[in-house]
Amino acid sequence: MSIKETEEGIMENEVEERGDDLSMKSFLWHGGSVYDAWFSCASNQVAQVLLTLPYSFSQMGMASGVILQIFYGFTGSWTAYLISVLYVEYRSRKEKQNVNFNNHVIQWFEVLDGLLGPYWKAIGLTFNCTFLLFGSVIQLIACASNIYYINDKLDKRTWTYIFGACCATTVFIPSFHNYRIWSFLGLGMTTYTAWYLTIAALVHGQVEGVTHSGPTKLVLYFTGATNILYTFGGHAVTVEIMHAMWKPRKFKYIYLMATLYVFTLTIPSAISVYWAFGDQLLTHANAFSLLPNSPWRDAAVILMLIHQFITFGYACTPLYFVWEKVVGMHETNSILIRAVTRLPVVIPIWFLAIIFPFFGPINSAVGALLVTFTVYIIPSLAHILTYRSAYSRQNAAEKPPAVIGGWRGAYVVNVVVVVWVLVVGFGLGGWASMTNFIKQVDTFGLFAKCYQCPPQPHH
Repeated sequence: MSIKETEEGIMENEVEERGDDLSMKSFLWHGGSVYDAWFSCASNQVAQVLLTLPYSFSQMGMASGVILQIFYGFTGSWTAYLISVLYVEYRSRKEKQNVNFNNHVIQWFEVLDGLLGPYWKAIGLTFNCTFLLFGSVIQLIACASNIYYINDKLDKRTWTYIFGACCATTVFIPSFHNYRIWSFLGLGMTTYTAWYLTIAALVHGQVEGVTHSGPTKLVLYFTGATNILYTFGGHAVTVEIMHAMWKPRKFKYIYLMATLYVFTLTIPSAISVYWAFGDQLLTHANAFSLLPNSPWRDAAVILMLIHQFITFGYACTPLYFVWEKVVGMHETNSILIRAVTRLPVVIPIWFLAIIFPFFGPINSAVGALLVTFTVYIIPSLAHILTYRSAYSRQNAAEKPPAVIGGWRGAYVVNVVVVVWVLVVGFGLGGWASMTNFIKQVDTFGLFAKCYQCPPQPHH
């Protein structure tokens, strides 16, 4: 039974069960189309990173900023394509052995396990979970960092406590099928924020005596570069989004389409905010902090908050799945039992967000140490190894596109990606972002009460 047949089977069963009642609930809740996947990818790729890109531009200058965004955008799309190919390969091999995935969500580490064995599974699981854990932490930090610009009566740490409690409600959302309305809204929100940043910066005009001195220091240059690498490395959840599609084979071009749309958000906004504020951004990791107070800015802040809540769900859901599999609750049908099982995942995230509230520098650190492997190096190596024999290439479920030169071309691209990301991303990026991160710890201390806040006037 091929993937296609199983999918259509599942689809028909669902439609039969619902009868003709294609109600509002199914419209908002059950998504598995190509468009759903596109929305999921695009809205998942840019969230809070949008606010830190001008900061990266100030570290590395305008030209490098734009070139690296495009470079990592395409590199990211390539590795997302590899992940989708490996997923389809794994699924078709398993389905030849009559394995049924009706109540089971396939995850990246299972794909690695099935194709390359237990060592790869362990590596994939370690990197992926740590990345998603910190991805969720970053969303929480971003929530507190943003709300502070609307209401500074409470410090950022108190806001982190409050949002931690709010984000814990994501345990009730069963899987990626159920994010349909959220990813649609999420993309609308980031689009609004990106254009708000662009227009507000242009209307504001350049600050007096603005300077654009970047790049000045290597440390800053590679910290910025790594944040951009992190921006386009949103696909630690690629496999789960694919699995939520009715026809996963169509996924391979979706990520590229999503990236092209994301360029229209990230490039204009970063250029115009950097043009307006220049070097001031070096000490303002959050672009909101420099723009004047206005109802438009408040709207953008609130929309970003809601979006971060959604992205928190995206980063956390795969962790919930892993945890459910560990405790043996993954195939339970009761939403309530699963929600209770998932709660222990949220607690360490909450705790880490309170220890390291460094919005901006933490993105680069995560980018250099985790995204490099999870998103760029592991998929490229896995693709090389899975198809190293002539037999596996002949029977591949999905062959590389002729555009890049078939198997040979794919091999070359993979090797280039691995070497480039190891040296520039992990090596130089890791050195730079850790240096920067340690500097933040020295300046503000762990458990910082209010990171990068202006001093409060004493009454």
